[in-house]
Amino acid sequence: MSEYKIEELLNAIDFEQNKLQKTKQDLFLTNYEIAVLKKYHIDYDNCKTAKEILQKVENIISDLDELEQEELDQVEMSIAERDYYQNTNK
Repeated sequence: MSEYKIEELLNAIDFEQNKLQKTKQDLFLTNYEIAVLKKYHIDYDNCKTAKEILQKVENIISDLDELEQEELDQVEMSIAERDYYQNTNK
């Protein structure tokens, strides 16, 4: 069984990247999601719902190269999953 250096592992994790931030329209996005959306000039701050953000992503994703599509697709899945769990009646 291998031994892990907990201190090193904890230092390698970027907790800030996954920290949730509230947008102007009271949606929650992680710092990473915000950075990627800004990178592709997606105006998330004026979207009233997560579905609006997802629509904006869908509108541009086909125009990007494969690596950019992957990056944006990961963000899209993350936002969609959070939206599902927050807004689905249980």
